[in-house]
Amino acid sequence: MGARMTGMDIGQLKHLVVAPTLEALTLSGTAAINLVTGTALAESNAAYLIQQGGGPALGLWQMEPATHDDCWTNFLRYWPDANYTKAVTAMLGSDIPRVQQLVSNLRYACAMARLRYFRAPDPLPAPQDPLALSRYHKAWYNTALGAADATVNAALFARAIAA
Repeated sequence: MGARMTGMDIGQLKHLVVAPTLEALTLSGTAAINLVTGTALAESNAAYLIQQGGGPALGLWQMEPATHDDCWTNFLRYWPDANYTKAVTAMLGSDIPRVQQLVSNLRYACAMARLRYFRAPDPLPAPQDPLALSRYHKAWYNTALGAADATVNAALFARAIAA
């Protein structure tokens, strides 16, 4: 028996979680799929469910509770009839608070990451350009205050593209 894999298989994450989740939101497309998959790699190596070093970020996409709540308070509640609002609401479980589902509910956490990007004013970058995807992540998800390095993380977005 060969070496055992540890962590998440990126191809499975991309094709079994990200792609169908974004399709359900009607916010799909190759650029969005590669961006959201790469974001999981850049934020948590698609492995960690809580922020390493003690920060507040949660889930594979390392969304902070304040960002999560802002998506609901200042965006989704104003568009209750939008396909994406209906879809993300349908993804929720009823047994734990929404913000905690960033850890335990892959589809919901993925959807919230995509909605964060959907609110950005710039169009999505070219789907096969890892540096452009990484720069977009830095600008609109990690932000200037975050620790991400767009040049270094381009390799992670290249993995997402190839998956």
